[in-house]
Amino acid sequence: MKIGLVFSTLFSMLQIISCGPVTDLRNFADTDLYPPELLELISEDENSIKLLFNENIKIGNSPVISPDCGEASYTVNEAALLIEFPEKQEPGKQYSIEASVNDEKGNSMSFIAPFYGYNPRLPEVIINEFITQGSSTHPDMVELFIRTAGNTAGMWIIEGTPEDPDDNFVFPSCEVNSGDFIIIHFKPQGIPEEKDEVLEAVDDSGGLDASETARDFWVPGGGGLSGNNGVITLYSSHGGRLLDGVMYSNRTAVSDEDYSGFGSSSTLEKVLQLYAEEGWKSPTGSYADYPLPEDGINPDDSTATRSICRSSSPADTDSSADWHITPTSGSSFGEINTDEVYSP
Repeated sequence: MKIGLVFSTLFSMLQIISCGPVTDLRNFADTDLYPPELLELISEDENSIKLLFNENIKIGNSPVISPDCGEASYTVNEAALLIEFPEKQEPGKQYSIEASVNDEKGNSMSFIAPFYGYNPRLPEVIINEFITQGSSTHPDMVELFIRTAGNTAGMWIIEGTPEDPDDNFVFPSCEVNSGDFIIIHFKPQGIPEEKDEVLEAVDDSGGLDASETARDFWVPGGGGLSGNNGVITLYSSHGGRLLDGVMYSNRTAVSDEDYSGFGSSSTLEKVLQLYAEEGWKSPTGSYADYPLPEDGINPDDSTATRSICRSSSPADTDSSADWHITPTSGSSFGEINTDEVYSP
């Protein structure tokens, strides 16, 4: 209900129940009654974070960082709040900020917001292979290929997008080298043998499809990927930049009349965000084109052992042209991808 309608209704009710004159509340209909809204929190560098709001703000209670990073100082510039602290954040470590802010009308908001320590050594990494049609013995999983050495601390892989995440995983601090593989298991059994391999050894983990040639990580409580219609994204951190993304669908623009054929508003919104961040495009189009299900990778021919993968020398044009489905038993998690293509 619009706020003007609320006051109009209230004014009419007061006229009915009151025996005397009442104050005309309609003059308040355009008054700002809403507190500021936190839009984004960004780790600027190892010693600062920036918070962006939907309107100009003033500080109420001084910000408190937990765990402590030393006595913080802050600067307000219209709708932006920059917080600096003397001690460096630990890469990938979860912190929180607690503060309150006011807008120019005096509306206030208190909040506690999480963030992850800035990582100055992120590797160059791509999504390299995945299974969405997993089975009870070969569950859904995603492989990353590391192109340059670095540390994975704080990286965030999502089934979906930051605005609408389903199963997701924040990476711990882990040193990686060029040519390494990482496997993220999206449907673990939850057994003790499923260990996140953060140390040098890559054969410490058990569990279904644990690899002896790749680092295994397990999504806590993961229920698996959407089988036929979805988005997978990889970000530098919570609130960070998009590193890579894929879109897959077996639908078409005429599958149904609503949501451009994607079947739900949720899936369409995820795809729109991936396009907006220039993470996907049609094979012959541009990032600005309105997305269609046909632009994605069609997973229909994939199975628990016929994975969806890039080539052995992976190109990254942000389109389905980079991808193919392997022959039966052709999945190559933890190894160089096969260039063989499934033929029905």
